[in-house]
Amino acid sequence: MHTLDHPSPNQIRIDDVLSALADPMRRRIVAQLAEGHHDQACIAFELPISKSTSTDHFRVLREAGVIEQRYQGSAILNRLRCGTLDHSFPGLLNAIVRAERKASTASTSLT
Repeated sequence: MHTLDHPSPNQIRIDDVLSALADPMRRRIVAQLAEGHHDQACIAFELPISKSTSTDHFRVLREAGVIEQRYQGSAILNRLRCGTLDHSFPGLLNAIVRAERKASTASTSLT
């Protein structure tokens, strides 16, 4: 079975997490994961970017320890590492998701 590398909980560093979450597209992915099902396939995300760029964003989030990815057949399923992140950085993930929702609401009310 094909697996993807993930950092263990003690390898997740705040600098890597914050760097991964500094990009608006990656915050959008995290917000969608927070609002959706536990496992979401990469194709479930409607992102205004190419497939290769999307793949890179998911890789950055995985390598930073923000998401967990696993293969199910030919699909890659994504899940937030809520428990791990909340244990290491209490409240960070919730704050990011709240801020992203607020920014998304503000941008849609401007249009």
